[in-house]
Amino acid sequence: MNPCKPRGTLSLALAVAGLLAAVPWVAGCDTKAVPSGRTPSSGGADRAHADVLFIGAHPDDEFQSLATLGRWKEKDGLSSAVVTITRGEGGSNAVGPEEGAALGMIRETEERKAVGTLGIRDVYYLDKPDFGYTLNAPLAGTVWNRKPQRPTDTLERLVRVIRATTPKTVVTMDPRPFNQHGAHQQAGRLATEAFTRAGDPGAFPGQIAEEGYRPWKPSRLLTQSWGFKGPLGSQCDGQRIDDENTGLPVLGVWPGERSSGGKTWAQLERDAARTYKTQGFLSLSEEVGTPLKEMPCEWFTVVAENGKPLQVEERAQSGLRPQYAEFRDWARRMKMPWLANEAQPAYPDRPSATVPEVAKAAVVNGTADPGEYPGPALKLTHWEGTRCSSERDCAADARFARHGDDLYALVHVTDDKRGAALDAGHDCKRHWRTDSVEIGLDPQGRSDDTSTTFKAAILPFTADGGGACAARDGDNRQGPASSTAPGMVAASTVTEPYRGYTVEAKLPLAALPAPVDPDRLSANVLLYDSDTEDKTGHSRLAWSPFGGAQADPYVWGGLRLPGYVPPPGRPTHPPVLPLEAARSERSEASRKQSDRTGVPLGCGPRRPR
Repeated sequence: MNPCKPRGTLSLALAVAGLLAAVPWVAGCDTKAVPSGRTPSSGGADRAHADVLFIGAHPDDEFQSLATLGRWKEKDGLSSAVVTITRGEGGSNAVGPEEGAALGMIRETEERKAVGTLGIRDVYYLDKPDFGYTLNAPLAGTVWNRKPQRPTDTLERLVRVIRATTPKTVVTMDPRPFNQHGAHQQAGRLATEAFTRAGDPGAFPGQIAEEGYRPWKPSRLLTQSWGFKGPLGSQCDGQRIDDENTGLPVLGVWPGERSSGGKTWAQLERDAARTYKTQGFLSLSEEVGTPLKEMPCEWFTVVAENGKPLQVEERAQSGLRPQYAEFRDWARRMKMPWLANEAQPAYPDRPSATVPEVAKAAVVNGTADPGEYPGPALKLTHWEGTRCSSERDCAADARFARHGDDLYALVHVTDDKRGAALDAGHDCKRHWRTDSVEIGLDPQGRSDDTSTTFKAAILPFTADGGGACAARDGDNRQGPASSTAPGMVAASTVTEPYRGYTVEAKLPLAALPAPVDPDRLSANVLLYDSDTEDKTGHSRLAWSPFGGAQADPYVWGGLRLPGYVPPPGRPTHPPVLPLEAARSERSEASRKQSDRTGVPLGCGPRRPR
């Protein structure tokens, strides 16, 4: 497929960077030529023109591509702009108690400052709500386009901003479904569809007839490829390597080259990244310490060039789970079925356990009293992030028991350093930033995403000597356990001197979003470990540790409840998701940008001409 193929892809996504752009590949396959956008242009008639348009879901989604965008600007004179679908209202806040719309406005300020460091002036927000962590793209799409909006509202806005900015290159996130945020996937899907439809005068014709836009067909579509492993050091620069999964070529831009100011682009990207303070990026070291010969490229999959999708062979998988079958069907509708090649991983067998029924309810006090948990201990093993420093750090196991209509859980953790003590009143939901335990329950073992599950997180200690607090997050009903999980009780004991802690919880089965099937109930127990005071997580353990163990119910283990019969008539509850979104009209920076570019706030309709 590729005649230029050479002889020889911080917690979560804080390690590397990514981005690329749009020019037919250099004849002769010169692997030292830097892949970039087309020749810089003054663009179409619209004053919003940018040569490269990045489309992401949240503020900071572009940060691992800023080195590339900055390098293109200085080396090739290519201007860039960013589209951010939400303002990340459902995300973390490592610097204060703000959440919802207030957090979204802070994150806009952070993003504008960060991208401005690399010469990007315009960031367009679509004002869609960020409702928490999910691995499911269709769920994100449903939330972004809820009634009374049309099902195509977000797509319409993206087509409009492409027509307004007239980019030659569109760069977006990976739309593939495994082990990544569903909002990232959905951003990639929508950007792909907008790329194909913006040049079609029959697509959203009101934008042309009533708003005065013209059809615009970008040349190249690239998706970030964070996990791609290619050659290191300067030799990766300009490489075009076939991805063994999709068959599509992946292009590399090396951030180790020095800018005109003397810093490497990797260092300039790091300087920008530390601006995202609410996301805990201040925990990144100020200096990039990776030796240049070991520094990886930022990699991008080439999905389309010269305005047309690249053609490779479709390799259809069999036995697809619903989420992956849905993605395959979408890729086929896009006439790019190869995007689904090898999309579903080889899921391992799930762990399983039988929960004993006990005659007497456990006393929830953070200790295992005699006879309360007669079943075997379930060992938690490494999931992702930096591995624990020793056997004495981050060793954990869990035990379950049932009494009547209540499930009891006890999780014992050996740990050698305490994380940050969060404020129980404002910060209990931000459990992944410090030491905590999370318990997920899928009542009927059939969920495709966590919106139909119960997920409760417990902090073993809180600020000012506070004890345990509990909250639900990223599930059927999010918020403090006191209001979202009636009857739930949590307690903990913490050793002094500190050697770890034990968390105990009563989990009423009536609080689950559907009646429990005693033969199909699935569950996971997760441990988040910090070891620092900077409000960032560093390592994770789980009973079922494969892939996206936090939010992928497909991997959760089975918990059998012999003898349990749910009460008749117990209802199934639809998801209640937080839908608060920051609005562009409340942002002075967004208002000034709209006045300057002519693109309406939220990328909504322009007034008829």
